Amino acid sequence: MFTKMIPELGHFALIIALLMSAIQAVVPLAGAATRRPLWMAYARPMAVGQFAFLVVAYGCLTFSYMVDDFSVANVANNSNSMLPWYYKFSAVWGNHEGSVLLWSLMLAAWTFAVSVFSRNLPRDVLARVLGVMGLVSLGFLAFVLITSNPFERLLPNAPTDGADLNPLLQDFGLIIHPPMLYMGYVGFSVVFAFAIAALLGGRLDAAWARWARPWTNIAWSFLTVGIALGSWWAYYELGWGGWWFWDPVENASLLPWLAGTALIHSLAVTEKRGSFKSWTVLLAISTFSLSLLGTFLVRSGVLTSVHAFANDPSRGLFILALLGLTVGASLLLFALRAPRVSHQIGFSWLSRDALLLINNIVLVIITVTVLLGTVYPLLLDALNLGKISVGPPYFNALFVPLTVILCLFMGIGPLARWKRSDLGWLIRRTWLSGVVALVLAAVIPFIYDGEWNLQVSLGLAIALWIVLPMLRDLFDKSRHRHGRMAGLRRLSPAYWGMVLGHLGVAVSIIGVAVVSNYAIERNVRMAVGDSVQVAGYTFTMTELGSRRGPNFVADTARIKVQKGESQSHFVMSPEKRLYIARGMPMTDVALRPGLFRDLYLAMGEDLGDGSWAMRVQYKPFIRWLWLGALLMALGGVLAVADRRYRRTATATKVTGHSAGQGEQGAGANFQEART
Repeated sequence: MFTKMIPELGHFALIIALLMSAIQAVVPLAGAATRRPLWMAYARPMAVGQFAFLVVAYGCLTFSYMVDDFSVANVANNSNSMLPWYYKFSAVWGNHEGSVLLWSLMLAAWTFAVSVFSRNLPRDVLARVLGVMGLVSLGFLAFVLITSNPFERLLPNAPTDGADLNPLLQDFGLIIHPPMLYMGYVGFSVVFAFAIAALLGGRLDAAWARWARPWTNIAWSFLTVGIALGSWWAYYELGWGGWWFWDPVENASLLPWLAGTALIHSLAVTEKRGSFKSWTVLLAISTFSLSLLGTFLVRSGVLTSVHAFANDPSRGLFILALLGLTVGASLLLFALRAPRVSHQIGFSWLSRDALLLINNIVLVIITVTVLLGTVYPLLLDALNLGKISVGPPYFNALFVPLTVILCLFMGIGPLARWKRSDLGWLIRRTWLSGVVALVLAAVIPFIYDGEWNLQVSLGLAIALWIVLPMLRDLFDKSRHRHGRMAGLRRLSPAYWGMVLGHLGVAVSIIGVAVVSNYAIERNVRMAVGDSVQVAGYTFTMTELGSRRGPNFVADTARIKVQKGESQSHFVMSPEKRLYIARGMPMTDVALRPGLFRDLYLAMGEDLGDGSWAMRVQYKPFIRWLWLGALLMALGGVLAVADRRYRRTATATKVTGHSAGQGEQGAGANFQEART
């Protein structure tokens, strides 16, 4: 009997979490404004309590899926008794209601983490940060309970079985992709909360940047991995072998990543030099706003995409109102407060400061370009001004040259000095790298393919231009310094994080350049005994058969693959599946992955005479796309391990004396403690 009440328990836990988020939003912020320590002290227990009750709510929904409680509408619409348990687990967030609940749980987890790992922040700063995060939680929990209740019942007419999970989502990649993506999306709420807290408290200084920077790096790393997993899933699951199609929902995840990349670099300048303060705050607001925009695009019904969840306009209006309120109130506060708490610090236009500023400008232009191409067709349609389609030609024509410009400055940036650099000194440190990059970029295509390819040479030149100056810098830093061996091991984790991040960009660029120009695809008709040759490999169909899966039936093919004249071979087995509950066909591709190439087989349609349409693809260096993303994410995490961020807590504990401390007092004390 108790198990029948689990959905009601989860619903009740959601309501309690909503009430606790309201207290967390109102009381600590009021306490910080009126300097009442007792009110500010409510922030941490409310954050912990909200997280605990959301864990209970999410656990209750998961339990309902695992026991096939089809009296819950969410379970009945997205699960089935034949669904394997691991897909039931991922089905919890494979729908609109469950995904928004997961979003709220992730937000509560980030809030809980801030309350635990920021104990030594000044009391008023922590109260404001947790209060702002409570406001965001309040909006999303209200959204869940008002428009997207995951515990809605179908009683008394509960179905005997469910409609099954969308076959597109019955994949291992979808078990890990959404949580990673959401951790990135929601993680940017932390730096947003720090930015709003800094504006409210008038404490827009280097200390603020140092508090916010580790959280930004971690959120950016999660989002990087999430985007890479989404690209990987689209590559092998959709059956067409592509890895990025400029789908609007793909763009929705790319937008906050681009803005977050600019934010990471801007925070570095604010922390090191105390400049770009207002710009950094504006980037923090913009990054989280773009995360909310992505939520609106995916869940409003304005897009038709394999990635989109909802088609309910009322939900879209709620999220649009939440987005408008968040962006409007944040920008209004920025306009009122930023000029009072910011000041200019001079620098030369030939310095690391200036190069990072150019980096930010180019990244913002790229972000606006992608945003315009994504939103403009929607605006035209909404205003009844016609329908247009903006596809890869637009994005490639603008994104690629802007990325080239960005990478040119990326190669110089790590070598330049703060505040001022000498032009002759920079040229002496970079000219050899430039020459070597150009020579290698011109020669490698001849070695690889026997002929020159302009696009591949350009990609290789850009990638080498990023890597070679860093190698020069590493060499210089490992040489004797002041008569002692400095050694690579004495370089800080933050420096190694920068190296890995830039190396990841270079690796991804190589992957994009090579696979975009050297990939081979053939659509062929194959029956048992037929062979086809692609990129030096011979593919021979040896057998056709069928098999029964847990919730599907499948036609299968066995393809023997040999390279050249070699007698050794391996077997690839693509499938064409029909999912029983939904009657939906799906292609299950066969992959032979490798570091330098992938072989890709996909079954098309049965042509009726014992033969099948087959897609055979050779994808060189495609794994480098995702390897580069993983290196970038690892660089972001490694930078957080720098001991100066651990020292921040101690310095803050010494300097953060009282709840109403102003910018100059806290900032000056913090700088004194650093010195």
